[in-house]
Amino acid sequence: RNRFELDARLEEFLRFGLYPEVFAYQGAAEKERYLAGLCDGFLYRDILELAQLKHGSKLQDLLKLLAFQMGNQVSLSELGASLGLAKETVAHYIDLLEQSFVVFRLRGFSRNLRKEMTKMDKVYFYDCGVRNSVIGNHKALADRADVGQLWENFLISERLKALSNRQKNCDIRFWRTNTGAELDMVEDMDGHLSAYEFKWTKEAVKAPASWTEQYPDASWQCINRANYLDWLLQEAVS
Repeated sequence: RNRFELDARLEEFLRFGLYPEVFAYQGAAEKERYLAGLCDGFLYRDILELAQLKHGSKLQDLLKLLAFQMGNQVSLSELGASLGLAKETVAHYIDLLEQSFVVFRLRGFSRNLRKEMTKMDKVYFYDCGVRNSVIGNHKALADRADVGQLWENFLISERLKALSNRQKNCDIRFWRTNTGAELDMVEDMDGHLSAYEFKWTKEAVKAPASWTEQYPDASWQCINRANYLDWLLQEAVS
């Protein structure tokens, strides 16, 4: 599809994801039923059977917690306390979901500066449609409060796929300091740092001063609805 067609379907991608089978269905209700069946069959049955998990309902509860905390740093201890599981068990479940390409973790970026936070990871979903199905919310973007989270998840997951398709060895992380300065994503490719902030709105933003001071040679870019296709498509095939 051309750029105009892709951009016109952006809301659909954020609501229902990019599984190929989704595009075989026309209406929102049909897409929702497909994704619900995918989650019930693959996430909740196949993974449970293959891994022989003892606490099947806990996996569903964990996925919901991760879906609501998408884009935030997660504490294994807090997740374990909410689920009544040891943090080691929570870590095992997340490992299993990663191996099944349901979620992926982003670790904190640091050059060993004490103010940079790296102890807790962020967790994202490979597909926004699956994430929305887990929490039972496929509403239009105008009717939901998590558009920023969806936008961030969409761009990071698609960037990962683009780099993988290019066979690029790139370390992707997020950056945050204990004073609250942060960037959504940092790429370290062959020693060159590229930092990104993702904004659903087209507002102008600047890189945090603490980032530019510490990493003056790094490139920086704000990715929004005006330039996301250039970033995902042109650079992805360069």
